[in-house]
Amino acid sequence: MAGRRTLHEKRGWAFTTAVGILKPALTLATRRDWHGGEHIPAGGGCVLAVNHVSHLDPLTFAHFVYDQGRLPRYLAKTEVFAIPFAGRIVRASGQIPVARLTSTASDAFTAAVDAVRDGKLVIVYPEGTLTRDPGLWPMVGKTGAARIALATGCPVVPVAQWGTQQILAPYATKFDLVPRKTVTVRAGAPVDLTAYDGAQPTPAVLRAATEDIMTAITDLLEEIRGERAPAERFDPRRAGVREIGNPHGPDGSDKKTRRKRR
Repeated sequence: MAGRRTLHEKRGWAFTTAVGILKPALTLATRRDWHGGEHIPAGGGCVLAVNHVSHLDPLTFAHFVYDQGRLPRYLAKTEVFAIPFAGRIVRASGQIPVARLTSTASDAFTAAVDAVRDGKLVIVYPEGTLTRDPGLWPMVGKTGAARIALATGCPVVPVAQWGTQQILAPYATKFDLVPRKTVTVRAGAPVDLTAYDGAQPTPAVLRAATEDIMTAITDLLEEIRGERAPAERFDPRRAGVREIGNPHGPDGSDKKTRRKRR
């Protein structure tokens, strides 16, 4: 179980409010099985790259990061910033809006690079959305985490999480809180990206670095689940599944995919 570390950053009113409301609720609602917190730098700019299995896991993962002595700053979809009251807290706490699948999505990259250079911890969901993999394994990743790392030289810490989907399944609207579920988080050593030192961030380089990051996350999730992930990573585009939003909702695809597993 990862131990707690002292927070040295100033929280401000937004983090103070969020911690005061959410931490007691999460402590009561979940059991926590946390490992590898020592891999998260105690200070300085860094990226945490983590898988995404539930709309609840940004909160449970923020709990993990906060107890490691860091303030979490997410690359978060712009829709979150429009939620009454919560949106004000999200904005005031320095979260970074991402206008997914738009021409302004690159603005989030610039903001994330600035945050890392300012010594902040930035959390990236490389998949860009909840996993569409039928077994909830990590999908093909987007290149944001790799781009930030190559632009700043900061460490990328891979993290896997599991258990929140038992409390709130993907795109479900009802919580299952009884009996209390265990949320497992496992952080690993920073991904070795030295092979790309000095390289131009070409599409090929970014894809290779991203796959290294996704492999590290998947390896950690295999340890948590005690299972092997599929040999081929799920790709929503190739599978004909919408990239964002509920894949089974309006304008979504119910296309079923069968894939060979290891």
